[in-house]
Amino acid sequence: MAKFDVVDMNGKKVSEIELSDAVFGITPNEKAVHIAVVNFLANQRQGTQNTKIRKEVSGGGKKPWRQKGTGHARQGSIRAPQWTHGGVALGPKPRSYNYHINNKVKRLALLSVLSDKAANGNMIVVDKMAVEEYKTKAVVAMLNAVGAGKKNLLVNETVDAKFVKSAANIQGVKTTFAGSVNTYDVLNADKLIISEGAAKKLEEVLG
Repeated sequence: MAKFDVVDMNGKKVSEIELSDAVFGITPNEKAVHIAVVNFLANQRQGTQNTKIRKEVSGGGKKPWRQKGTGHARQGSIRAPQWTHGGVALGPKPRSYNYHINNKVKRLALLSVLSDKAANGNMIVVDKMAVEEYKTKAVVAMLNAVGAGKKNLLVNETVDAKFVKSAANIQGVKTTFAGSVNTYDVLNADKLIISEGAAKKLEEVLG
């Protein structure tokens, strides 16, 4: 069990918390992290790119010249792929890029990035992240007080609408909750700022 300082939103230490080494103290597995990140990015793809094949482009209904005797190569349509403005041969069509990976690999990848953040001092535990009203200044003040980085992932135990909206307009800040944390977001952030409740929740679910 590793000990971590718990600070309030003003950056002052208020207590300590012990978190399981099975969640926040494993040896990171780079292979699992790579697999999970590639999978996450592939699943974000829209898959809407589209090119027209020869039957979909306009024109080309008539054979441009007779088959033999002209000295030209034989041609059947001016909309064949070798012609300017012709159809595209083997071009992309709308499709889904989604695929699934083994749940054990996904879990190992998440444990790896959480452990990496904790081991390198890039995880900040806050006793509670909440605001009384919709106010961006309150979240900015908290980030400055706790020593946030350029890119920060803020993880609460549950969805707090006021806090989420207050943080939504801050550059380099992404908010989520314990049940929706993913490997890519943790890896992509310079600092993981997590509430005490969220840390306990992740320990409970992943431990």
